[in-house]
Amino acid sequence: MHLNKLLFIICLSISATGQGQAQTDALTGATPLSNGERERIKAELKAELLDELRTEITAKDHTPGSSQASQTKEKTSRFQVGGYGEAVMTRNFFSNNYLRYQNPDKYKNESHGQFDLPHVVIWLGYNFGRGWSMGTEIEFEHGGTESAIEIEEEEGGEYESEVERGGEVALEQFWIQKSFSQAFNLRMGHIIVPVGATNAHHMPNEFFGVYRPEGENTIMPCTWHETGISLWGEIGKWRYEVLFLPGLDSDRFNSKGWIHDGAGSPYEFKLATSYAGAFRVDNFSVPGLRLSLSGYIGNSFSNTLYNRSNARWDKVHGTVMIGAFDFAYDAHNWIIRGNFDYGHLTDSEMITSFNSSMSSSSVSAKQPIASDALAAGCEAGYDFFALSKKLKEKKQRFYLFGRYDYYDSMYKTAASVARRKWCGRQRLAIGLNYYPIKSIAVKAEYGIGILNPYTVITDAGTVTRNYNNEPSVSLGITYTGLFTK
Repeated sequence: MHLNKLLFIICLSISATGQGQAQTDALTGATPLSNGERERIKAELKAELLDELRTEITAKDHTPGSSQASQTKEKTSRFQVGGYGEAVMTRNFFSNNYLRYQNPDKYKNESHGQFDLPHVVIWLGYNFGRGWSMGTEIEFEHGGTESAIEIEEEEGGEYESEVERGGEVALEQFWIQKSFSQAFNLRMGHIIVPVGATNAHHMPNEFFGVYRPEGENTIMPCTWHETGISLWGEIGKWRYEVLFLPGLDSDRFNSKGWIHDGAGSPYEFKLATSYAGAFRVDNFSVPGLRLSLSGYIGNSFSNTLYNRSNARWDKVHGTVMIGAFDFAYDAHNWIIRGNFDYGHLTDSEMITSFNSSMSSSSVSAKQPIASDALAAGCEAGYDFFALSKKLKEKKQRFYLFGRYDYYDSMYKTAASVARRKWCGRQRLAIGLNYYPIKSIAVKAEYGIGILNPYTVITDAGTVTRNYNNEPSVSLGITYTGLFTK
């Protein structure tokens, strides 16, 4: 029953009560109440009834079993759909020939362009209740993949496999979680490994560039996801996470990417002869500032199907150790982010030799592998729309930013492993991010890669030379957010 109808009935009842009281007084000879006292009593009674009525209606609406509360709760928290995506174009003012680092002088003054969909992600989440929830994330990289079998009429009706689009489709997350409290949550399944800034914060609104930060995206898996177990929680101004995972696969380590390709598996299962652990700790004590430490350790050499029965491989472990620090500051119209990551691989010399002995049809790149790699970067942007009251009220933002990166996937090598100098480089970028609404960003960026110099031996002695610089201009549009609330 609506509240207004109830109030109308109450008022009629009170009026009738007043008339009945006047008739009783006339019959009994009692002194009748004055009109003012009668109105005061009616007002007090009406107020008491209204208070009781409001209390009852409020309690009913917030009862867990009530239909209205249940429907509202399901709409806001039971099922969620979200995601993010990037559409970009780039003009690179350097050669894309695979020999450009072997003979830099031959490949000067060239350029090429490309359009791409680096990441398009759909996220689904469901709250089962009683602390149980599920999350899943499907990622389409570079537009996904398209293939088909066709009959070629001009080739005698032969069946032919056609690959029409190169790309990847990956199940990036699928986990079941039991939440015991805010401080203690157990997540099991395919999960993100939050080592470094970009793995933990990889959505398009969490970095300024058109593409993800180049350093971490080169030397580590990114986005790094593995099947494993995660224990995480929040305590005061702190957040922690520890993970138990399968180790990386050293078969697929290489020169340019170091351990980047060692996550996941080319097989229908993930090899896990060796295990690994990872952690991340975030602190939010200072308003607007996040400080984070993360790390990883695990053996990688045992996770292979290739024959390693020779006794010379018995003591090879290929232990990967990574330590990372990153921060983010978002206040006073500024956003400043930074990261430093350092990694070490034991037995890199033996792993390089082992991979080189693999067959040409194997999954290995068969390239020299460094013992140490690093990546460091910092970016800062200022929201100039915050200076306009009108634009700020519309919640539009316009950042001008700059970014600097230095990374080297072959920072240190064993004595017998050739170091490829072009794997180390600086990158400088300037650009803008325009947010017409919270979830949409239009990005533009100019960047230039400056590679480490190299030396050659000539008749005149050792000479230092430079690789060609790698400038580029990029444009992109992105979205990030939930599609339901």
